[in-house]
Amino acid sequence: MTPGKLRRRYTPRPGYWFVPRAFGWGATPATWQGWAATMALIAMAVPIAMLAENRGRVYLALLAPLILGFVWLAWTRTDGEWRWRWGFDD
Repeated sequence: MTPGKLRRRYTPRPGYWFVPRAFGWGATPATWQGWAATMALIAMAVPIAMLAENRGRVYLALLAPLILGFVWLAWTRTDGEWRWRWGFDD
């Protein structure tokens, strides 16, 4: 994807939920499905983190598959490649 296309297209093609970030590495939600997946991650991670705070660090191990699953989902549903970017011209 050329930098000019990244700047002009804010919505991903059909079937994709995320777009590459303009600064840094990764993706950001661009559709309601991407935002729903992000909110679902937060809704599941907060109670697990609260349990870990009160009951021990073993519960933090439950966060690893949850976060890795979300990263995999975002990676497969991103309209473009994940690479380091520093602005729209990069």
